[in-house]
Amino acid sequence: MPSKLKRYYGRNDLHFVTFSCYGRRPLLDTPVARNAFVEILDVMRQRYRFRLVGYVVIPEHVHLLMSEPEERNPSIVLKAVKHRVSVDLRDQRRENGNVLPRFWQPRFYDFNVYTSAKQREKLDYMHSNPVTRRLVEHPGDWMWSSYLFYETGVDGIIQIDPVG
Repeated sequence: MPSKLKRYYGRNDLHFVTFSCYGRRPLLDTPVARNAFVEILDVMRQRYRFRLVGYVVIPEHVHLLMSEPEERNPSIVLKAVKHRVSVDLRDQRRENGNVLPRFWQPRFYDFNVYTSAKQREKLDYMHSNPVTRRLVEHPGDWMWSSYLFYETGVDGIIQIDPVG
């Protein structure tokens, strides 16, 4: 593990995490793959009991704003999510007829979020991602995101757990 990578757990902070598909390939480029990811995320949220404050699933990466789980830590949760997705979407790992060695890049980026201003900044960043990536013209047009919850108060394809 790189010596400069530090994780700060046990402070009751939210965590803004980002992780990417192997080689930044668009392995989540179909609605079926993105729906499967969200369903698995929901199963893991129930299993590990963490709050999902926000999310966006983009074809080649994912952003989550989450609490620490009641037991364990976000690293354990993300390891479980990534493993289950890679197993369930095994066929997505093909490129030019060859099976890719893995579905996900190793590790993940983690940023502790401990102020409401930083929480808003991270939510705005993740919700604008589909527009920035030119997948849609408006954040509300991308259903694999928590944007509509924050706009309308209605859960989309997964329940959101807002804080403060």
